[in-house]
Amino acid sequence: MPAGKKFHFRQNRSQLPGFGLSLGLSVAYLSLLILLPLASLILFSMNLSWREFWTVVTDRRVLAAFRVSFGSTFLAATIDLFFGFVIAWVLARYQFFGKRLVDAVIDLPFAIPTAVTGIALATLFSGKGLVGGQLEAFAHWFNTAFSTQLSFNIAFSQAGIVVALMFIGMPFIVRTVQPVLEELDKEVEEAASSLGADFRHIFLRVIFPGILPALLTGFALAFARGLGEYGSVIFISSNAPYETEIVPLLIVMRLGEFNYEGASAIGVAMLACSFLLLLAINFLQTLARNRRSA
Repeated sequence: MPAGKKFHFRQNRSQLPGFGLSLGLSVAYLSLLILLPLASLILFSMNLSWREFWTVVTDRRVLAAFRVSFGSTFLAATIDLFFGFVIAWVLARYQFFGKRLVDAVIDLPFAIPTAVTGIALATLFSGKGLVGGQLEAFAHWFNTAFSTQLSFNIAFSQAGIVVALMFIGMPFIVRTVQPVLEELDKEVEEAASSLGADFRHIFLRVIFPGILPALLTGFALAFARGLGEYGSVIFISSNAPYETEIVPLLIVMRLGEFNYEGASAIGVAMLACSFLLLLAINFLQTLARNRRSA
């Protein structure tokens, strides 16, 4: 090295200016909009002692509401995962008359108020509704013919909760998977086909690994959206304690009783459960991406 010559080490920076300002605004916005409200909820619940907090969240009625909320949401998101993939596949791979209309209908649950959704579904699946009336007539015939006591009621039951959550969760699956299907390299599929692979092997070895992270993301979004759903569920559910009562409704009831500590304790417990489930799903997404890269 020549005498007197110095080397200056400089950290590589982005070619785009304004990184510091953009990052600061992003962190401030996320903190005010997300982190601060969640932190205030946790701090407010700390007014309760650990024993009082545990008594609130392990109450028999609260545990029943957790089972209804998580069970119904998981079932609805799982059903949406299958049918959402089918719809995304049709929209991404085929050309047909009315495709733009079908594509637009997918976004309707985003635009319709949840209360309107609940009223519409309750009217449709009630005993006098278009679908509910037919199901009730079929149940009467079936029970008379086979001497059973089966019920096919959807409205005002846990099945109605699942239907409402399926309605609001479907767009998350479709809109997450459809762009990935459209961007998949079809030349790889054609190469696999030319080498003698049938469609089943092409799907399992080429297509499915490419869309698995998107499927998990869509499932996580549908699950998270359904878990906090309130407006559409309370109209199609009977809201019966221990049977069809969901956690958001129970929180609203505690607030109506001015039991703010109890409502915050239930909210923190639900937040913790949701965070753990989403963390597990993100872990599966990371594994799927790493496996695809390998």
